Amino acid sequence: LLDVGCGEGHLRPFVDDLVDTYIGNDIIRYNQFPSDAAFLTTDLDNGRVPVGDGEMDVVTAVEVIEHLENPRAFVRELARCTRPGGLIVVTTPNQLSGLSVLTLAIKRRHAAFQDVHYPAHISALLEIDLVRMASEAGLVDARIDYTHFGRIVLTSRHFPVAMARRFPRLLSDNIVLTARKPE
Repeated sequence: LLDVGCGEGHLRPFVDDLVDTYIGNDIIRYNQFPSDAAFLTTDLDNGRVPVGDGEMDVVTAVEVIEHLENPRAFVRELARCTRPGGLIVVTTPNQLSGLSVLTLAIKRRHAAFQDVHYPAHISALLEIDLVRMASEAGLVDARIDYTHFGRIVLTSRHFPVAMARRFPRLLSDNIVLTARKPE
């Protein structure tokens, strides 16, 4: 598994039992990144991930794409790294959540793209944008899922999971794109 934009490697404990090898990739190696994990350095806005074409079984980008200047080029790069039949997983803020739509109506910008988030969050993407990018990159079986974890407006509390499962788009702060590279 290649974790692109891995930060401190927080995904690793969740996937360790599912994959043989975890490789982190980011612009710098954070001190908290696991010392026993492989790490590759890349400026995702200006460079290629230093792996061969079709080398990875699974490529993830958790809360990364919204930080990049060219999300389409990024999805193409994820596809390049993934072997035929391999899986790509991308997460990003849900611009169609109740919180984000309400914030857009009131403040004229999405919830995860307020002044406090700038210049870190620069590319607000909708579900359809991710599906289109996957298709443009030659990926198949693209689907959008929801995290079922969303903040209640004007509070720091979150909706009960059962409620978020009933209204996933409305009550999930993040979306998940999964797609496969064709065989």
